[in-house]
Amino acid sequence: MTNTLDPAKLQTALDTVHSAGMPGAFAEVRDHDQVWRGAAGVADVATGRPVTPDMRHRIGSITKTFTAAAVLRQVDQSEIALDTPIGHYLPRLVPGERGAAITVRMLFNHTSGLAEYLPQAFPSLAKMTPESLDDNRFTRFHPIELIEMGVSAAASGSPGGSPGVYSNTNYLLLCQLLESVTGTSAEKCITRDVIERAGLRETEFPHGPYIDGPHALHYESWFGMIDPPRDYSVYDMSWVGPSASLISTVADLNCFFGLLLAGDIISRSSLAQMQGTVPVISFEGKTLDYGLGLQQMTAPGSGTYWGNDGSVWGGGAMSMTSADGRRQMSVAVNLQRWNHLGSPQPHPIDDALRVFTQLALCG
Repeated sequence: MTNTLDPAKLQTALDTVHSAGMPGAFAEVRDHDQVWRGAAGVADVATGRPVTPDMRHRIGSITKTFTAAAVLRQVDQSEIALDTPIGHYLPRLVPGERGAAITVRMLFNHTSGLAEYLPQAFPSLAKMTPESLDDNRFTRFHPIELIEMGVSAAASGSPGGSPGVYSNTNYLLLCQLLESVTGTSAEKCITRDVIERAGLRETEFPHGPYIDGPHALHYESWFGMIDPPRDYSVYDMSWVGPSASLISTVADLNCFFGLLLAGDIISRSSLAQMQGTVPVISFEGKTLDYGLGLQQMTAPGSGTYWGNDGSVWGGGAMSMTSADGRRQMSVAVNLQRWNHLGSPQPHPIDDALRVFTQLALCG
């Protein structure tokens, strides 16, 4: 089979992401049995230490796909039903009429109408100032506390309404559902049923605020308000809990999504449910085609891709796999929110990442 990966072009495109202003970027691209791994830029702007393709990285909301897979394994075992109200399982957390109206499926695809808790947990962010980031670096949040913030806030919509509105509250509830049904922590359940099942050796939940193993520093700009950007790779990730705190590598991400979409982690019927998408409004105001913890993306001239992306303070990642499972791309970057508020034009990083993604996915 002809190798459609062009290492020189992929490396040049990744180098352009770095030269556009990204401190460091690294990626793995697969086409059938062909694999390319590359890196560009630095892991530490002070020392010039380079990034490498095997580095570990916080993957943010890509964790939601792992969470969804763990819950769907319980669906496969008839322990959870997608269209049963969450109030049936967790009546104390989502009581009354809302608990009766919001189904498990609505939590998965962000159509529950439950608000995001972050503005209450990080109050300065609602005012678009970054002080809360430093104030909460070592804060230990309890997931029930965060869920109560989201449930008590003004609803973002009615249960089942369209479009959905992205909310971390939904996935913290799914983690609590996992714990209620399995009798073990969500972290242990996701590790046992998904991470270990997939044979991922570099993917784990954090042990405290640190990233174990070789990794890049995670630089947060907060829309230009943190200048120069500060490192937030040391951070207590309880602010998102087990629904968005995984550490992984680009190789592990490609392996995971390849197995997931091949039906090797959940049943084919659950995978079909996972791929049933609805429109969901992201934090950035973009409309996503979002299923049960899985995003659908169409690449021009190259068909449909499935995967997810994620962001934490200072770190971002994206992983996409073609519908036939052949073409895969996972990329990680160590700067977030590089666009300045009020800037009328896209940042050069946006264009460079778009070009790299197009080349990686479409060849």
